[in-house]
This record gives sequence, C-alpha cells and structure tokens, in this order.
Amino acid sequence: MQLAKPELLKTQNYINGQWRDAASSIEVRDPANGTLLAEIADGSATDAGAAVAAAHTALPAWREKTAAERAAVLKRWHQLIMDNADDLARILTLEQGKPLAEAKGEIAYGASYIEWYAEECRRAYGQTIPTHNPAMRLQTIRQPVGVVTCITPWNFPNAMITRKAAPALAAGCTVVIKPASETPLSALALCQLAEEAGLPAGTINMVVGSDAPAIGRVLTEDERVAKFTFTGSTAVGKILMAQCATGVKKMSMELGGNAPFIVFDDADLDTAVSACVATKMRNAGQTCVSTNRIYVHESVHDEFVEKLRAKVAELQVGHGTDEGVTVGPLIHRRAVERVAQLVQDSVDAGATIELGGDFLPAGENYYAPTVISGVTDDMRIAQEEIFGPLAPVQKFTDEDDVIRRANNTPYGLAAYVMSENIRRANRVVEALEYGMVACNTGVFSTTVAPFGGSKESGIGREGGVEGMAEFYETKYCCFGA
Repeated sequence: MQLAKPELLKTQNYINGQWRDAASSIEVRDPANGTLLAEIADGSATDAGAAVAAAHTALPAWREKTAAERAAVLKRWHQLIMDNADDLARILTLEQGKPLAEAKGEIAYGASYIEWYAEECRRAYGQTIPTHNPAMRLQTIRQPVGVVTCITPWNFPNAMITRKAAPALAAGCTVVIKPASETPLSALALCQLAEEAGLPAGTINMVVGSDAPAIGRVLTEDERVAKFTFTGSTAVGKILMAQCATGVKKMSMELGGNAPFIVFDDADLDTAVSACVATKMRNAGQTCVSTNRIYVHESVHDEFVEKLRAKVAELQVGHGTDEGVTVGPLIHRRAVERVAQLVQDSVDAGATIELGGDFLPAGENYYAPTVISGVTDDMRIAQEEIFGPLAPVQKFTDEDDVIRRANNTPYGLAAYVMSENIRRANRVVEALEYGMVACNTGVFSTTVAPFGGSKESGIGREGGVEGMAEFYETKYCCFGA
C-alpha cells in the first residue's frame, strides 16, 4: 500500500500506549479484488481485559485535566487527521471498498466530531438551583462517566470511531475500541495519530479480534467499564444489551433501520430522485440510514420510476480508487448473495426489475445498482434491512395510509419525506415514528445535530450537545447550613 506517511499502516493492537503483537493474525483484503492488504494481530479477550485495565488506570489523570487541556490535545488530533486525509482515505477505500471521494468525505466528517467536541467540552455547565430552604445551596455538576468501551462497524470505519471516542475523551473519559475485523486499518491509523497528538497512554486503546463474542463480553461485563456504546445490527445489539444489564452499564446503541422514503404528488421529482439516489446508493447502499422502502404516490409513480432508473443507470461501478467510480463493491460475497436473494424473492412474488438485478463481472463482491417496482409490504425486501444497492419502489394513494405503512416496522432510525407543501411536510415529519426525519434531502447527518433512533433502532444519541451528555454523570450537590 503506497502512502505518503507509511507509519499510518499499523498491524498491531494498541494498548496502554504500546503496539502489541498476538499469537495469530487476521487477513485484511480489498473487497474489490481480494488483494491481501495486511495481516493484523488477532487480539483476544485477554487483550481486551488489558485494554480495560489500561483505560481504568489512565482515567484519574485524564479526567482531572481541565477542559482546555483536553481540548488542546483533541484539536491536535483533528489537525493531524486533516493533514493526513489523503492517506487515511486511501486506507479506507482499499479495506472497505467505497469510492475515494466518499472516503475523503468520511475522513473530514469523522474529524469534524473531534473538532466539535474539543470545543463543546468547555461548555459542560452545571446549574445553581433555586433552593427550597434558605439555609441550603443546591447545585449540579457534570462529571465524566468513567471507562467507555466501544464496538464499531465496517461501513464507516473512521467516522463511527470518532463519533464515539471524541465526546468520550472530551468529557474526561478513557476509551477502549473494538473495530470491525474487516476494516481495522482505518481504526489503527487513528490511534497512531492520537498518539502523535499527545493523548496519554491508556486514554485510547484498540483491540482487533476475530473472537467477537469473547471480546464483547469483556467490554460489556468488566466491572471497571462504566459505559458501553455500539453501532451494528439490532440482533447483536440485543445480546450486548443483555450483557450490559449484568452490571447495569450505561449504554448507547445505534442499531438497524428500515428507512421509508415517501414521495408525495406535490414533490419536485428531480429533487426527490437525486435525494433518493444519494441516500440509497451511497456506500453501495451499506449504511444504516439508507432508504429501504420507497413509497411513491400513484399519480407520479411511473414518472418517478423512469427518472430513478435513468439516474441510477448513470452510476459507475468499479474499484473505489478508479477515476469516476461512484459505487464500489459490497463488503463480502455473503452480502452480495443476500441482495441477490432479496431480488429473486421479490420477482418470484410479482415485482418487476426495472434496472440491474444481476451480478457484475468486475469481481465477486459487485452487484449491479438495481431498481425494482411492484413491491408490496409483505415482501422480504420491504421488511428487512437491505444493505445493498437495491431500490424497491411501492405505490400509495393516501397520506394517512402511507404514514401507517411507514411506521409499521419495529425499526425507527431514519425516514425521508419529499413534498413542496409545507403544511403536509410538517404533519408527516411529526407523525413518522423515527429518531431522524429528512425533508427534501437525502443527506442529513452532521456533527452538530443528534443522530440516533427509536424503537428497536437504538438508545441514546451521537452528535450535537446530546452526544456529549451521553458521557457525563449529572451530580446533584446539596450544601447545608
């Protein structure tokens, strides 16, 4: 791998300020062509325990630093990430598959969380409460919750780490991170830059390991852990939540979604199609907020499908480092086969392939960007999170009915509404049972706003002032006469 700064390519776990080997290794391969990129030390539950111990030991000194001192280190980390953005984006593209332009966007997006929380930690205000007794003084103060453990996914291997680690570190917590085994290189590169920025030994620790259940148990059940945060599937999240319950850990969970995308008859169809493609095809559809169910009013359905088909046909599939590529491979062959099966099940049930619907010769992990019409609510494709470049379109006739259909899911992460009628837009946005609703746009995630879901899509928020609050304990102080 050619990098301007070769030391960013790390292959060991990072524990207590030291790079550590392991008895075995994990292969990291380019999903686009199977090329071996690196062999990473395969960390164990023992390594996870050592990382928690290091974080626990480092906690007192780090939380006692002033907010300004912590902010200064985090700002240096942010600057180092931006200075090395090209290398970090290349690492990300090679191990994850997304186009280089998207990878560069993720690096900047991830770094923005570090910058934001470096500033926000200086505003962790408490309160003086009007007293019930003239002889008493009542106050609240905010204090760091303690050691924070994190498990992060492969689809955003940079940003999902900074979105958790930045507010935790800013609040005065120390962190232990288990990144996805498919994409550890981006995570380890962040640790290298954190070390260069001056984060003290033990404040940030990284354990890559193939034995996820064993490592997960340490990160959720160790008595020294105060808070656990996870981004991933709802099924795995439920297991980890149960494990956290044994020690009554604080937790944040950003889990699965089944996002509706509702196009009303008064929508600007060109805007709607562009927004739909942006949310559906970004990262080859492998995002938790990707559009999953596209509901289009019957009066504009055919026109929308034709415009969507034309827009999707313009997408260029290939290796993420190639010029002009807009859609890369899926993360592995299992993901491709699952998408293909969803397509086949839909066609068998009466849906129509408008575009795509097949494998591509570029490599075993590629699947053609696909548009399907004639989808109904009882099909698997409407009930499961797709996680692939597959856009299924359904018809609707009535506002109340489409809201009911959109809400008829155990998930509640993100939803999208396309309408030029401000009164309708407000009604529908408020009626949708989702943690985040975007109107007339397909891209809404930002550092300064809370990200998270309702129902089985999660607990807690990341981003904004709400994301900072997740890593504080609010202590009530009562001073008597």
